[in-house]
Amino acid sequence: MPVFRRRSAGATGETAHDAEGTQKPETPAETRPPAEAGKGRPTPKRSEAEKRRYQPITGPARAGRGGAGGRTPETRTRDRTERARRYDAMKRGEEWALNPRDRGPVRGLARDYVDSRRRPSEYYMYVLVLLLVALLSRSKTLNTYVSPFVLVLIVVVAIDGILMRRSLKRLVAERLPGGDTKGLTVYALMRALQIRRFRMPAPRLHPGDKF
Repeated sequence: MPVFRRRSAGATGETAHDAEGTQKPETPAETRPPAEAGKGRPTPKRSEAEKRRYQPITGPARAGRGGAGGRTPETRTRDRTERARRYDAMKRGEEWALNPRDRGPVRGLARDYVDSRRRPSEYYMYVLVLLLVALLSRSKTLNTYVSPFVLVLIVVVAIDGILMRRSLKRLVAERLPGGDTKGLTVYALMRALQIRRFRMPAPRLHPGDKF
């Protein structure tokens, strides 16, 4: 028959003392701070972190003259020659050198139509210069007529644009059936407003020439 022995109070105290006095060996993960244990490396000091944060941003070193990012004198001379050749071709109206808005037979026909005659819109810039001189003169008499004259000038340009639109539509229908006339009136009117010597491409026809 088994006999159960009751522990004495002293034994219990010894057991509790042994339990309190015995400490489990700490693992490396428990001895490290939480931030260090999670990242696997020690947390840098605040001064070191600030120093790295404010480090200057350095970009790629510039290539010297004639290097990978530079242009040699031969390259600059070749580019200058190419620009001059393209500009001359644009003035002559060669298709490959024209801007996209100037390309096409319809736009060429509109330019010839505008350049082959004198129109009231052609003197628009000259009149604007005179009006500017009148405003700067501070003459009350001249300033009185400036505003009405500007309104008359706008009406004349608008009427000229309407007449130009009718003529261009008829001309395109006769010579280039099915040609795209979208934006053609504005294109022709803007060319007519420019001073003749500054038009680009340069006019191929003179006033009065037939085309």
